[in-house]
Amino acid sequence: MLNIGIVGLGQAGKTTLFRTLTHTHGTGLRSGRPEAHVGVVHVPDARLDRLIQMFQPKKSVYASVEYVDMPGSVIELARAGAQSAALRDMDALAHVVRVFEDDALPPESGSVDPRRDIENVELELILSDLASVEKRLDRLDKDIKKQKNPALEKEHQVFQRLKQALEKQTPLRELAIAPDEEKIIRGFTFLSFKPMLYVLNLGEKDAAKTHASSELAKAYGLSQRAKTEFMAVCGKVEAELAEMTDDEAAEFLASYGLAESAVTRIIHSSYHLLGLISFFTVGEEECHAWTVRLGTTAVEAAGAVHSDLQKGFIRAEVIAYDDLIQAGGLAEARQHGTLRLEGKEYIVKDGEFVHIRHSG
Repeated sequence: MLNIGIVGLGQAGKTTLFRTLTHTHGTGLRSGRPEAHVGVVHVPDARLDRLIQMFQPKKSVYASVEYVDMPGSVIELARAGAQSAALRDMDALAHVVRVFEDDALPPESGSVDPRRDIENVELELILSDLASVEKRLDRLDKDIKKQKNPALEKEHQVFQRLKQALEKQTPLRELAIAPDEEKIIRGFTFLSFKPMLYVLNLGEKDAAKTHASSELAKAYGLSQRAKTEFMAVCGKVEAELAEMTDDEAAEFLASYGLAESAVTRIIHSSYHLLGLISFFTVGEEECHAWTVRLGTTAVEAAGAVHSDLQKGFIRAEVIAYDDLIQAGGLAEARQHGTLRLEGKEYIVKDGEFVHIRHSG
């Protein structure tokens, strides 16, 4: 399951965002993470809704994302050993940036300054990584003196490059890293290497500006950053929406000139940030959305369903979602010739139905 850590400075609205996403149904405290609240959120998918209507399965399974409301200030977390390790477990970070003014909730930094807060948090992540890189380089220097090893020398070169970038205050997610270099650093889970979703938390009077996130992001220096997504929300409005029925929510959104809640946008932005797609398995027993990375092959998709399917893979039956809907069912798709057979190396596309033919 995809894990995203919700971070930010004090009084930025992290917990409000978490409660909005999970409808306050978090799973409580996680062992080893004091005050870290965990909530699992189903990924809204109108395509799966339609497939469920078509096949009327006994069971339906939506893709899920786990959000973790990290306790306290992200700067304190980055500096602290145990809590920094908790951050490193996350697939991505969602940095809630305070843009709203509220005299009843004084900001941690003394004033509301989104650009400053973004830069300060980024610097702390960079400094945390720099300490880890320097520690590893010291270890490598000692090991290389003991024995000449091409693998160690290659790792040393890579870590020197990381050190140079970090010393220039460049987050590692913005560094062009080759696949062989990424294998070397993968086990270190650097904080500034993690994909970042910036969530700009606006005040209620600016709620109608949530769809102008590109302009806000540009103003705060977030545009065109590698492995970065950004969006604007109004935490206060979203918190109220979470308590309403669908009809009430639609009317409430309309009163602010908004078309939809931010929850779906946050989840979909998380997927896009990490390069994830969904494919479907369908039938009378179950309709299931599976999450895989962009570029996943048919045999790898089989493994996402079950390891036995990957081991015994023969062929994959595949059809695009729109073609399946147009055909009206799998039997009709076979008759029309739109359900096709693909081999191991076929790259699965977002929204496709995939049925694995396998031995055993």
